[in-house]
Amino acid sequence: MVIADDFFRAYDALLDAWPADVAAVDVPTPFGSTRVNVCGPESAVPILLLPGGGATSTVWANNIGALSRRHRVYAVDVMGDVGRSVNAGAPMRSVDDLFVWLDSILDHFGSASATVVGHSYGAMIGLAYALHDARRIDGLVLLDPTSCFAGMSPKYLLRAVPLLIRPTEKRQRNLIGWEAAGAEVDERWLDVTALGAATFGRTRLVVPRRPSADALGGLTVDTTVVLAGDSRAHDVGRVAENVRKTVPAATVTTINGTTHHALPMAASHAVDAAILCAVG
Repeated sequence: MVIADDFFRAYDALLDAWPADVAAVDVPTPFGSTRVNVCGPESAVPILLLPGGGATSTVWANNIGALSRRHRVYAVDVMGDVGRSVNAGAPMRSVDDLFVWLDSILDHFGSASATVVGHSYGAMIGLAYALHDARRIDGLVLLDPTSCFAGMSPKYLLRAVPLLIRPTEKRQRNLIGWEAAGAEVDERWLDVTALGAATFGRTRLVVPRRPSADALGGLTVDTTVVLAGDSRAHDVGRVAENVRKTVPAATVTTINGTTHHALPMAASHAVDAAILCAVG
């Protein structure tokens, strides 16, 4: 399939351009092989990166240099989503399966715990994992977290419907182009995610439910929330307000001039600083 070949070439080319040596590791899990792109000193404090839906681990291209200088970084392709992870084992059916999957990754690398960084859908997974087992998370960084502290924008969901029904390269580009609204998006990554939508089609992701206020009140992990000031995915002000109400100990930072999809790329220095501060 030509378009699949184009996707994997674009994926590999972007990884080759990372400003750090990267080892591609296929981690065995009960659900199949999980691709984890690994950088940084082997004995350093670990950081686990979870991308947004359809974004793949390549979305961290502009962050990986700063993060991997003094930390061991595990950039994951989410099981069941676009990327090089292969769901050839048990099907991913529940949020509990997500937890088993994450446990398998940390266990494979001999890490009892890690700082978990999630963007968008990855933030949903990270938050659910922290509420499930805080012992495995040293710190939690949520980048423009969707459906974690507030609902998504109806306008965004309406724009996303065609992509959700029938993913195509054009529809993925159109959604990101509308949401980014001129904010800087790495064109190499845009090629990866757009070709990925065309290659993988509709994916069946396990989506954690938005936690209740009571559940969020029991969050014991040190948490940092980084919001994109111009995000069109949700009402940023409402998200910030709800974080402060439900997790008053959390650090909340809003980065103006960037949007939901562009956040890791357009505001990489500010994102890096927030992550490194959380790692300590």
